[in-house]
Amino acid sequence: MTANRQRGLYVDGEWRTDTGDDIESANPADAAEVVGVVAKGDRDTAVEAIDAANDAQDAWRGLSAHDRGAYLHDAADVVESRFDELTELVSREMGKTRGAASGELQRTVDLLNYYAEVARDAGGIAPPSASDDTVAYTTREPWGTAAIITPWNYPIAIPTWKIAPALVAGNAVVFKPASQTPTVAGELVAAFDEAGLPDGVLNFVPGSGSEVGDELTTNDGVDVVSFTGSYEVGSSVEQAAADAGKRVQCEMGGKNPLIVDETADLDLAVDLTVQGGLSGLSGQACTATSRVLVFEDVADDYLDRLLDRVDSLEVGDPLDDVDMGPKSSEAEMDSDLEYIDIAEDEGATLAAGGGRLTGDGYDDGYFVEPTIFTDVDPEMRIAQEEVFGPVVSVIEVSDYEEAVEVANGVDYGLSASICTNRLDRAKEFVGDVETGLVKVNQTTTGVEMQMPFGGRKHSSTETFKEQGRQALDFYTHEKAVYVTHYDGE
Repeated sequence: MTANRQRGLYVDGEWRTDTGDDIESANPADAAEVVGVVAKGDRDTAVEAIDAANDAQDAWRGLSAHDRGAYLHDAADVVESRFDELTELVSREMGKTRGAASGELQRTVDLLNYYAEVARDAGGIAPPSASDDTVAYTTREPWGTAAIITPWNYPIAIPTWKIAPALVAGNAVVFKPASQTPTVAGELVAAFDEAGLPDGVLNFVPGSGSEVGDELTTNDGVDVVSFTGSYEVGSSVEQAAADAGKRVQCEMGGKNPLIVDETADLDLAVDLTVQGGLSGLSGQACTATSRVLVFEDVADDYLDRLLDRVDSLEVGDPLDDVDMGPKSSEAEMDSDLEYIDIAEDEGATLAAGGGRLTGDGYDDGYFVEPTIFTDVDPEMRIAQEEVFGPVVSVIEVSDYEEAVEVANGVDYGLSASICTNRLDRAKEFVGDVETGLVKVNQTTTGVEMQMPFGGRKHSSTETFKEQGRQALDFYTHEKAVYVTHYDGE
């Protein structure tokens, strides 16, 4: 087995491979292929990176937002110049289809350019003072050092939508990627390095959550912590960071519903189900469609169309022209298969899929069939817990009121959509559903970078939003200023 790439840690502007331990990432479509080798950090390395960020922070914050943004533009140019190469790398390391990987790379370029420009006019406010002799205004200042902890399912876009606003707001950064996809993450850091980012401003420390992650959430040199991942890990990160007196932001899981009412375009509803829950990422998104709540009057027709579509989906090597690739790892595949067994044991009907794909082209990878369950009770585990795979539960409901009750009857509250041709119902749904993201006649997945992103309940700490201009709020604190001229008389 040979690796295509080798990256070190990146601390204080230097790549280091002298840690004595490595993280290997394998191609989930062919586990015998090692995609990359990245030097593994530990608690001591994390401390070095935090110290480097602290040392670099004063000079970095002293630059104008325009000058800081120029580095983001240059990094975007580097990523864009390597677009096809990095698209393939995302697909090979994470397992998403080439089309989905290409979309992630374009999102990365766009985010870097967006935050480079947004920061230019992201200043404070100047409300009129009660006194004619006083000017009142606010300024926004960086906190200092930001710890960024990211997941494997969007290995370059999610780090970018955290790192870009943190940097352009004037913070130095220590970045810990997911150990499943460290190679792609390292290439993002390499783009900033090539762009000439000053030493220490961005530091890269792959490693375990128990060492690197714990140090980042508890070290006094870190001021803010941003995490995306599972609820189980995120709740621990939130508690540790809060106990250490840090500002913390966690975006976690989802159990996202798509409601299909009696007026819906059923072909559109099927498209939204497949795009949101199965194809592209194999259901491996926190916003993925996990439950379809379909009105009884159209349930049979919808299900017939859905099963026909699912039967036509092609699963295979994500670099080929397929609809769905593998799961990202053997552990993720095994988790899906375990949930499928649990659903059958609880009485749900397996209408499509349900197994591991084997045979030519599949045996060396982690491929799970696109899976549909019917006769699902809303209290079953398959309808309550985040599966994070190509497994969709179809739940019949009698009317709109029941649909909303079922949609809200979970611990998560990230994304929801309704497929309907009734404007009044769409408007009502926006107010009734308990999520941070609501869509009408769109997939539960996919967000625009200028819009805020974040969930409710177990999906989020519900502190600060990501993306949009609101992302800068998390990485800055607001200072109120009063200036009165006194002439001595």
